Amino acid sequence: MKRTFILLAALLLHSNCSRSGAKNDVPGPTPVQGVSFTLKDATTAYNTFNQYFYSSSDKLYYATTAQKTIGAIWTQAIYWDMAMNVYKRSGAAADLQRVNDIFQGGFNRYDQYNWNNTKEWFIYDDMMWWIISLARAHQLTGNKNYLDLSLSGFKRVWDGSYDPAGGGMFWDFSHNGKNACINFPTVIGAMTLYNITHDATYLQKAKDVYSWGVNNLYDASTGRVADYYVNGRKDWTDYTYNQGTFIGAAVMLYKATGAPAYLDQAKLAATYTQKTMSDVNGILPAEGDWNEQGVLKAIFGQYIMMLINDGKQAQFLPWVQQNINAAWGNRDAARGLTYRNYKVPCVTGELQSYEASSAVYMMQVCPPAK
Repeated sequence: MKRTFILLAALLLHSNCSRSGAKNDVPGPTPVQGVSFTLKDATTAYNTFNQYFYSSSDKLYYATTAQKTIGAIWTQAIYWDMAMNVYKRSGAAADLQRVNDIFQGGFNRYDQYNWNNTKEWFIYDDMMWWIISLARAHQLTGNKNYLDLSLSGFKRVWDGSYDPAGGGMFWDFSHNGKNACINFPTVIGAMTLYNITHDATYLQKAKDVYSWGVNNLYDASTGRVADYYVNGRKDWTDYTYNQGTFIGAAVMLYKATGAPAYLDQAKLAATYTQKTMSDVNGILPAEGDWNEQGVLKAIFGQYIMMLINDGKQAQFLPWVQQNINAAWGNRDAARGLTYRNYKVPCVTGELQSYEASSAVYMMQVCPPAK
């Protein structure tokens, strides 16, 4: 995942947490306020997102409303996850067709998911997001091709990224650092494949990587997840997707093993996100000043709902609904698009799919309050 490439000489490869130049926010007109989103709104929001960002010819998503370039490779996997969540909610044939179409779009654009193509795939976490999504697509459709690609992709990443001597997963092909964005998604990928195949080696891999992550990328006193670990140094910059994938990894291990420590760690990470990363009113951070960070809260939404549903932690549900309502209430009244900063009116003019995606994504997985 390529969000901020900061290379300090050759010693430090910073987190992949932002990429593109900043662009000034220009708030739109006075938004709709005091809303409580409905299932109909969830459908409307998704249809609108597709209207402005989906390329029916490429079967992938544009980077912006200008519809000139296709969005970043890893974000397409997140949008594919969103399409799967929509189909789970609706059961509609058209939504299933979109799931299969997005797979084909990636197949056509990314060298048929050739994991050895180091031009298409140049960091490990880009691959892992797709590996997770391919496994989920198999669970949803039963398509064996999706599973085969997920299995081969996981092997490719594991063989190239896992550090058998020091533990944990390297983020990039040069092995400069071990980032949260590869370690905890690897646990999620391994657990998804374990749930499908019942091959205990995937469970063991998940346990090993998670254990390394807890020891090196997690503050057990606060629930804070570090962004990366390199040469003994940790960067504690907060990102919602790191909190989210940690939560998802922990919940999946809890569900498989019943060990309460996993659930306790997931709850603490969620509490940190709610009480420390969010503002005084509980609104999640904006993230994504004209870069790919805008999609991070979509990932968080996937896994906080996993904690709520599979971990049976309903106390976090009103908080998620509150964030969705804030974003939906501040949507662009003319276009119906939502924004990365839930607290302000959606900007007018050119808008990125990344920054328009997270509230729409959350609406597909989170039930309305009413």
